[in-house]
Amino acid sequence: MGHRFAAVLTAIVLSISPLAAQPLAKELFGGKSNASRHTSAPFGSYAKGCLAGGVQLNETGPTWQAMRLSRNRNWGHPNTIEFINRLSRFAATQPGWNGLYIGDISQPRGGPMLTGHRSHQLGLDIDVWMLPARDLTLSRGTRENLSSISTRRANGAFVNENWTPQHHEILKAAASDPAVARIFIFPGAKVQMCKDARGDRAWLRKIRPWWGHHYHFHVRLECPRNAGACINQAPPPAGDGCDQAQEWVDNILNPPPPDPNAKPAPPRRELVMADLPQQCAQVLSR
Repeated sequence: MGHRFAAVLTAIVLSISPLAAQPLAKELFGGKSNASRHTSAPFGSYAKGCLAGGVQLNETGPTWQAMRLSRNRNWGHPNTIEFINRLSRFAATQPGWNGLYIGDISQPRGGPMLTGHRSHQLGLDIDVWMLPARDLTLSRGTRENLSSISTRRANGAFVNENWTPQHHEILKAAASDPAVARIFIFPGAKVQMCKDARGDRAWLRKIRPWWGHHYHFHVRLECPRNAGACINQAPPPAGDGCDQAQEWVDNILNPPPPDPNAKPAPPRRELVMADLPQQCAQVLSR
């Protein structure tokens, strides 16, 4: 009798909330240590998708080192690996830089991560450390314990003494790359770049202010050509975005009064496989 009651109760719960019985997508994708045996392709959106046939960024290259190797998040689409090569070669031409320290890209098969990011699911997002990469012979242990540097002050309203013209030039080079959709960085850095920009300012449109992003900047690449199941983010608004960045800074310095009628944001539900594109089940399967 007890077993029958438990079975009926389980059936009722599943009929009310079938998603509750599914394993979390982050546990499935976080449990994979290698890429799938497919042609490289991203499926879905940056915060709700996966990556077939991911390519692992070498731990050390001529002008980069991958950091925090224990996370196993140095996997991306081939376009991403090529972009890191291009940008790091440019960074190595800057005074005091021999290349770039690369943070998280994606898990071997993309998808939701066990900890941290909501995005980085397609192998098209890259975190680039603000710390100048002077030493490209760091050991695995050092790469686990070394920290990047913060480049903000006043809660992101301004840059601090760690910000250099080289940061500006590297970000400009990244934003000028045709493969890049947008770059996330703290508001004060965007405002500083707006002040310092000379000549063509079109690249500033891709530099988008966002909370955090002062120990690293976050590069997001466009969906590759012919990747029909990859969903691009809507393009940034027209213009250089400098006025909007200044508004962010003004609100940091003089926060508007809280809205007494504002409702708390509902907690985000963890993603399950039913939330992801159907192709993601195949990505997990082989």
